Amino acid sequence: MPKVLEPGVLYASEEFAAAAHLCACGCGVKIRTPLGPTEWQLDETGAGLSLSPSVGNWQQPCRSHYWIWQGEVEWCGDMTEAQIQAGRRLEHLCRRAYFAKREKERFAESRSPSRRIWNFVKNLVGRR
Repeated sequence: MPKVLEPGVLYASEEFAAAAHLCACGCGVKIRTPLGPTEWQLDETGAGLSLSPSVGNWQQPCRSHYWIWQGEVEWCGDMTEAQIQAGRRLEHLCRRAYFAKREKERFAESRSPSRRIWNFVKNLVGRR
């Protein structure tokens, strides 16, 4: 990521799983969005980059709310404080569900017959 961001440019780093841009309203605030299965998703199309879900700058004075869709900014309406809090709760629940599912899958994998045999052999070799 460059230190100085250009207006109208969405920067993305696969290495750091992050995107950054200047707020679309023109206020100059740097917006950083983490990328990942429980965060924002970045899609590259022939028409341009899309970032989802929407960007809501609730902690900034401008309180801008918009989508970056195929390289263009699509403005969204204002949200009430209650709507913002409900969205944050939903994001929290989605993250918890995602990580709970991953943990359950990891546990199930560790209990598979092939994994149990591998662990048995590994323990035998480690005792020598």
